[in-house]
Amino acid sequence: MSCVFCGIVAGGLPADVVLDEPELLGFLDRRPVFKGHVLLVPKTHVDTLLELPVSLHATVLEATARLARAAVDGLGAQGTFVAMNNVVSQSVPHLHVHVVPRTKGDGLRGFFWPRTTYSDAADSADHAARLAAALAGPPAS
Repeated sequence: MSCVFCGIVAGGLPADVVLDEPELLGFLDRRPVFKGHVLLVPKTHVDTLLELPVSLHATVLEATARLARAAVDGLGAQGTFVAMNNVVSQSVPHLHVHVVPRTKGDGLRGFFWPRTTYSDAADSADHAARLAAALAGPPAS
């Protein structure tokens, strides 16, 4: 596959999946800003927000909000950083929303995105499972 995210959606490339719905897939970023950094993608290939069908706008935003809540509930984050690049700084030309867990004093400054790594596959699988469990649990009030 020429698009790595389409390869993940098709199941041909490995990913720690957090959210799998008919129109969207959420999975851990392999080069996370912080552990638990999720990429949310439409399953249908679109390059940027400008090509996203209007019928998916609310679906993407609602899933982004649920992922942000899952970062708080499942990982103990104090909040999140949510971002989307369109062409410039878009490392994969497939629309994706970054949902990054944040805590006060975590060192993230402006738009400089330091990257971290998971210690091993079990570490990333654990973060994915915690986020998925928070998504499946009762909604926070």
